[in-house]
Amino acid sequence: MAGTLLWRWRRNPLRRRTDLVQAWIAVGLFLAVLTATPAAGVLVGDAARRHMEQTARHQADTRHRTTAVLVHDAPRHPEPGSVEAKKALYPVAVRFADRHGHTRTSEADVEPALTAGNTIPVWVSDEGELTDAPLTQAEVRDHTRGYVVLTAIAVPLTGAAAYACAHRRLERHNLAQWGAAWARTASRWSTSP
Repeated sequence: MAGTLLWRWRRNPLRRRTDLVQAWIAVGLFLAVLTATPAAGVLVGDAARRHMEQTARHQADTRHRTTAVLVHDAPRHPEPGSVEAKKALYPVAVRFADRHGHTRTSEADVEPALTAGNTIPVWVSDEGELTDAPLTQAEVRDHTRGYVVLTAIAVPLTGAAAYACAHRRLERHNLAQWGAAWARTASRWSTSP
């Protein structure tokens, strides 16, 4: 098995110069991927962490938690008490005060069967719009890990794509050389009537 994998390195009359070039390209790309993957993971992870932490700080500075009052009753779930009912949320109009004390109305997702007048906690942006809670440290960590995993996948895929492109170019070169050699040889094999 090792012999079939290393045939490009052995001297033989059928080995072309492009076979050896392709073998060196494979070794070079393999080593490049081995060294670039951890380095890229560290760089991307650090950049992603700093960006996500900055985003979390900005969100914490520009969002505040307040209480909203339901304007209408929330719909009842068709299967009360089911597992699905415990996870279901329905959009309902709510009224809340923004950071400047202005009363606003918007739609928030609430649990089923809440009646008008009930209160729910909401997050409000500086513009007075309902928004999500600021990113937590766990969310920052998870987003950072996601970017690192994507990088760890992208670097080897890039190396594989580079090898495939090199292989295709070398194969075209080999076919062109084979065609030229055949054109020279074919004229000696054909007979004229």
